[in-house]
Amino acid sequence: MEFTAKKTDEANAVVTATLSADLLANTLDKIAKEASKTMDIQGFRKGKVPVAVVKQRYGAKLEEDANSEALRELYSASLKDLGLEQGDIIGEPAITKFDKKDDSSIDVQINISCKPTVDLGDYKALLPEIKLPKVTDKEVDDRIKEIASGDAPLEKIKRKRAVKSGDFAVIDFEGFKDGVAFEGGKAQKYTLEIGSNSFIPGFEDQVIGMKYDEEKEINVTFPKEYQSKDLAGADVVFKVKLHEIQAKAEPTIDDEFAKKLLPQEENATVELLKEKIKEQIENEKISKYYAEELKPVYLDALVEKIDFAVPSSILDQEIQQVINGEVRNMSEDEIKALQEDASKIEEMKKEATPVATQSVKATFIIDALAKAEGIDVTDQEVTQTIYYEAMMSGQDGQAMIKQYEEAGYLPAIKMSMMEQKVINKLLDEKAGRN
Repeated sequence: MEFTAKKTDEANAVVTATLSADLLANTLDKIAKEASKTMDIQGFRKGKVPVAVVKQRYGAKLEEDANSEALRELYSASLKDLGLEQGDIIGEPAITKFDKKDDSSIDVQINISCKPTVDLGDYKALLPEIKLPKVTDKEVDDRIKEIASGDAPLEKIKRKRAVKSGDFAVIDFEGFKDGVAFEGGKAQKYTLEIGSNSFIPGFEDQVIGMKYDEEKEINVTFPKEYQSKDLAGADVVFKVKLHEIQAKAEPTIDDEFAKKLLPQEENATVELLKEKIKEQIENEKISKYYAEELKPVYLDALVEKIDFAVPSSILDQEIQQVINGEVRNMSEDEIKALQEDASKIEEMKKEATPVATQSVKATFIIDALAKAEGIDVTDQEVTQTIYYEAMMSGQDGQAMIKQYEEAGYLPAIKMSMMEQKVINKLLDEKAGRN
């Protein structure tokens, strides 16, 4: 088999060849002979089916298998010629040309992408200057008060007045659509926090100003995406009665409260609680500072400084993702214009290439950084993170893991976690937080 295999750069290679008619015919004969040994065709003993009969009955399938086998042999020989192992390859080889000629030979071109060599150099020298955010005493006190208020019991207000935002209104309500009460729209002595946005938009705003024992009709419109199809986008009327107004009792912040929040501490005090809360707020601030300010600056510096060839197959995928994101935000008319003019797609690809290239480079740089720093993220860590975040938002953890797995999101989530882990380690090291 004659072919030409050459690297276009460190991460890409092109293979060109002509699969001769003789080669394809011989490959087909070989496959047909093997098939004849196991086929069970009526009128012939198993394993004794003539090759000519196999070819006659399964000609098209055999030709397809012969082409595939010839391509596999070409690919294998090309890797050997290029000095590459299968482990060096990224993604599947792309067959960019497969032209059958009059003499039944086939002109072929295969594009192969391989892992780039990323020379990080002195990557730590590119880390940005770090000015760690400070935590004030007021922030600590406010956080403790917020926690204490959340645990404080509700009490009926002593003075009768109108409802205002932040109150807890104890109400009866019943909803009607077109004058008919609908299922699930009724409750008695329900405690509603005004301003929590837990009810249909507009409902809580209209409770504001109500007085004790007042009855009122509230007009609202259900969101179009509401779970019940019968109510989605519907205009409804709620008959509401206010029984009383409640407010959070003044919280008590003492050592007993501290012990409740720090059960693992044998001698918890308010002062110790303040230290713990200060540490918590500090970690939150630093995490946000790293993610929103320092990480983008550092990645930009790495991408600009470190030069290497990008695998075309990965770049093409990233370009397509960028375009897909733009298309999702287009109007129907804009999408129709794209479908009617192929040059617009090419223009979009051209515009998306720089952004996509930066993104792909960043991915390989993060991978190289993780190896250099001995950082790894296990599959278990990924699923645990997804599960925890699902539980925190009141969703089914296992269901979300399955959903992400089926959608193919897990590798991207793993890479994102790897990125956060390795960059946080480097920044912590520079900031002296290790």
